[in-house]
Amino acid sequence: MSRTYAVIAEIRGDRLRQVTFEALGAAAQMAKPDDRIIVLVIGFQLAEDTIQSLMIPGIAQVSCADDERYKYYEAETYFAALHAFTEQQSPDVVLLGHTAMGRDLAPMLAAQLHTGQISDVVSIRADDSDTTFLRPVYAGKAFETRRFANQARPWIITVRPNNFTPVTQQAGLLPTHESIQQPQVDSLLAPAPSLRTVVHEVVTKMSGSVDLSEAKIIISGGRGVKSAEGFKPLEQLARVLNGAVGASRGACDAGYCDYSLQIGQTGKVVTPEIYFACGISGAIQHIAGMSQARIIVAINIDPEAPIFKVANYGIVGDLFEVVPLLTEQFRKLLS
Repeated sequence: MSRTYAVIAEIRGDRLRQVTFEALGAAAQMAKPDDRIIVLVIGFQLAEDTIQSLMIPGIAQVSCADDERYKYYEAETYFAALHAFTEQQSPDVVLLGHTAMGRDLAPMLAAQLHTGQISDVVSIRADDSDTTFLRPVYAGKAFETRRFANQARPWIITVRPNNFTPVTQQAGLLPTHESIQQPQVDSLLAPAPSLRTVVHEVVTKMSGSVDLSEAKIIISGGRGVKSAEGFKPLEQLARVLNGAVGASRGACDAGYCDYSLQIGQTGKVVTPEIYFACGISGAIQHIAGMSQARIIVAINIDPEAPIFKVANYGIVGDLFEVVPLLTEQFRKLLS
């Protein structure tokens, strides 16, 4: 019996976020040759390039909910489109990124459909008899294996960014490009006055040109940067490595940077290929947000700093001396 896997795309600006293609990779990992993979894109004045980037062999259908009401993300309006899509397509599995949007919509959909949800999935093991999902618990100190009950349909899953191989465009059969009929979505949307919130404008703050939650390389600063000016060497290294700049809560609380850069238990959870911790002591709250990085490089003047216990490589020294030296060496190697 064939299954339908639905991936809910996520847009940042006018481009699809990388986690969309990683969710497609997770769907492809579970799907069998006779299964269908479909995609929903929600937005306003969707660029043709956005749709074309989803013309990938193996995707059976790309559906678009394109309306001015979706110009900015708002949970109630986006959920109405998502619910209409699931009612129309009856997927067996729904996958979203474990992002702010995914963490918002996934439990709403699971509650509405009276089904199960597994969030923050970092690995999937699928065979003919069973499918299991691995997710971190206790701030990343341990992992648990979860599976859905037999009667649960559809499965609702959020996947952590940077943990699944993204699907790429290659030559092959193209999917159909189908739009959700607007009246069907309209019939599920409440009148604007009854909405609990109305978004008038979104001001985006980013750590440079690279999305912090999807960056392959992150250079983070803590209280050791001493001031807002202290982030400049980190920004220079990030530019050379095409990475993003992050921060500990201590640096944010001290006013050295904006809270949008905060990484940790009460900030963003990141899983980059390489994580530079510069002037960060290594409080457990911060480690909870970055401990799953593949390589951790700690730079701290205190040789007893807890960050060295989780680091793959440690440099004991003044970050204002070490970081510029690293920047220069990387610039030479990459030139």
